[in-house]
Amino acid sequence: MSDVKNVVLNYVKKEYLEEDDDREITFETPLISGGIVDSFSMVSLLVFLENKYNIKIPPDEATPEAFDTVNNIAVLLKRYKVE
Repeated sequence: MSDVKNVVLNYVKKEYLEEDDDREITFETPLISGGIVDSFSMVSLLVFLENKYNIKIPPDEATPEAFDTVNNIAVLLKRYKVE
């Protein structure tokens, strides 16, 4: 599971933080409610996860709450046997 969390965390840092952004992002950092990931970025994160892990996450499960922290994303992915 920590591998999945690290993959997600590294993707978020690389894709959504500017190079000079010194915010510390952890597994519990609010991504959406904290303003790091917006709705457009959430879609790109969803596509990344679906492609990376060869899964399909239905729209009703791809909620802002499910994507608000790396830990929440890991819980969602676990439902699809991604660990």
